[in-house]
Amino acid sequence: MVNCEPIKEQFTVHSSQFTMKRIGIALSGGGARGIAHIGVLQALAENGIYPESISGASAGALVGALYAAGQSPQEMLKFVKDSSLLKLFKIGLPLNGLAKLTYVRDQLKAIIPHDDFGQLQRRLFVAIANLNSGECEMRGEGILSEVVMASCSIPLVFKPVEINGNWYVDGGLLNNMPVAPLLPHSDILIGVNVIPHVKTASKNVQNIIGIATRCFELSILSNTNASIQMCQVVIEPKRVQAFNIFQFNQYEKLFDIGYQAAMEKMPEIKKLIC
Repeated sequence: MVNCEPIKEQFTVHSSQFTMKRIGIALSGGGARGIAHIGVLQALAENGIYPESISGASAGALVGALYAAGQSPQEMLKFVKDSSLLKLFKIGLPLNGLAKLTYVRDQLKAIIPHDDFGQLQRRLFVAIANLNSGECEMRGEGILSEVVMASCSIPLVFKPVEINGNWYVDGGLLNNMPVAPLLPHSDILIGVNVIPHVKTASKNVQNIIGIATRCFELSILSNTNASIQMCQVVIEPKRVQAFNIFQFNQYEKLFDIGYQAAMEKMPEIKKLIC
């Protein structure tokens, strides 16, 4: 929903200000680069634009959950600043060497105590990849923290999450910017892709970490193209490419990159909704 007049006040929901056009926003995965989503939401809020339906994968699922719960962009940025997100790497059993995502679960439950999709202020869909069936599932109901934790479980880095006897990992593996669930609920779709298709320097693919990261990015890019075609507006903050997916300490720069990318698209967005 949208108020076409720019505003500068603290983010709140004022339904009486909205037009009849329903706005949906899809937030891609991208690790620490997902902080750019918060900058995008800040730019939208400053212009009176409040998506009422959100979908996300991985980092986009985490930001989407906070936003759907009523957190303002500034509150989300404070959460990133005050939380030691490097605690994500709480190493599990040495035999398997994979990290747990209990920190994400605990932080989400602290901020969203009801821990249920049905209690959110906005409609939310989260992409998770089912390792057993090999299919992507979109969840919009159930226990919020376990679904978001599953969506953030980057393969070979974090432990898969068990839900009802099946094992799940990062939704971005199969659908990194899940737009389709928003179609029945939105008149205008905005996609935010923080793994943009850009050329990388040769030096970045000359070691095992660089090769693995780039291969994962290319796999994700291939499943994002169809989603991009469904959106009326696509925001791709290309400067996030300079940051790796674990650079949470660069939150201010990543926030600003997202904010500027959204502001550049604002005339296009307003033309559609006003």
